[in-house]
Amino acid sequence: MLDLEVVPERSLGNEQWEFTLGMPLAQAVAILQKHCRIIKNVQVLYSEQSPLSHDLILNLTQDGIKLLFDAFNQRLKVIEVYDLTKVKLKYCGVHFNSQAIAPTIEQIDQSFGATHPGVYNSAEQLFHLNFRGLSFSFQLDSWTEAPKYEPNFAHGLASLQIPHGATVKRMYIYSGNSLQDTKAPVMPLSCFLGNVYAESVDVLRDGTGPSGLRLRLLAAGCGPGLLADAKMRVFERSVYFGDSCQDVLSVLGSPHKVFYKSEDKMKIHSPSPHKQVPSKCNDYFFNYFTLGVDILFDANTHKVKKFVLHTNYPGHYNFNIYHRCEFKIPLAIKKENADGQTETCTTYSKWDNIQELLGHPVEKPVVLHRSSSPNNTNPFGSTFCFGLQRMIFEVMQNNHIASVTLYGPPRPGAHLRTAELP
Repeated sequence: MLDLEVVPERSLGNEQWEFTLGMPLAQAVAILQKHCRIIKNVQVLYSEQSPLSHDLILNLTQDGIKLLFDAFNQRLKVIEVYDLTKVKLKYCGVHFNSQAIAPTIEQIDQSFGATHPGVYNSAEQLFHLNFRGLSFSFQLDSWTEAPKYEPNFAHGLASLQIPHGATVKRMYIYSGNSLQDTKAPVMPLSCFLGNVYAESVDVLRDGTGPSGLRLRLLAAGCGPGLLADAKMRVFERSVYFGDSCQDVLSVLGSPHKVFYKSEDKMKIHSPSPHKQVPSKCNDYFFNYFTLGVDILFDANTHKVKKFVLHTNYPGHYNFNIYHRCEFKIPLAIKKENADGQTETCTTYSKWDNIQELLGHPVEKPVVLHRSSSPNNTNPFGSTFCFGLQRMIFEVMQNNHIASVTLYGPPRPGAHLRTAELP
């Protein structure tokens, strides 16, 4: 049984690990993976058809804990303990819930002190006792007790007393004063762990298509002083097609991983695939997982030739490899009365809406079916790749965008060189 420390408005954890409000989803999953022998039977709950309408939930079924992540920014918003018989809980080092100590109203009052009167919810038949960043829900023994504790509207106050002996059914840790209005806080400095994160990514474009990326980056920078003086640093960087490998390293730092392409599965869709001479060396990706961005370099020139932006929707094959890239892409609209007009596509745009903005359907997609090996099946199914304005949009079956690949302008003379090959 887990023995955990409760820190209101901040965290739930022990000396080895801690689930902190504002923590990115990937870090919480990493904790669960590292301690998989202790924390077992974890479920990932999400809405397949409308992933933005419900929180993303990690359900620790063996320990009676749910971690609720904001559907948009994918940071930890609420920690819920829904079965207190499966876990030991303490506050300031003193247990208030264990096999020997029942979490009664008297015990909560002794451990946490005074607070506002409890509020009765007749629909749930639960009492809610609220502290800042912490709520307890108490179950009534029988519904016949309910009328005695209805709100006293004459005085404008909820019931002043929770029945003696009532035990906690659920506990919530969140940010702010209200569980209903709470939002995921900004990422705490303790979660940066030396990484740089992208607050937003703007796609820059010229007359023909995308020309590069402008990234607004976040880092936990500290000066020559102590770590306690660390502050969040916000800064902007830009990378462009044609930038050298060294340019990108100096702007964004070292990638988390370098991946060398072994083959090009899309080569068959080029105009003359049989005339292209096999390359003696492979193009390579810089994978920036915390930015949600991949950058492809040409094997011969070592210059940027492609960017890939990842949305990290649950239900996609690459889910939880990348952090969500909050991108904005200007699209050129070619309508009768809209010369030179642009509309913005974001991480949360749906493909139907983009086609509607363009005013015409895009040509038929290429079907992409990922699997880790030829014998394995992908449980999430195929995705569809649509080409548009030097970009490829990978679209999931629920109409959300899984990734966007940006291509640089064709190199001058590249077509001639290809045509001249025997």
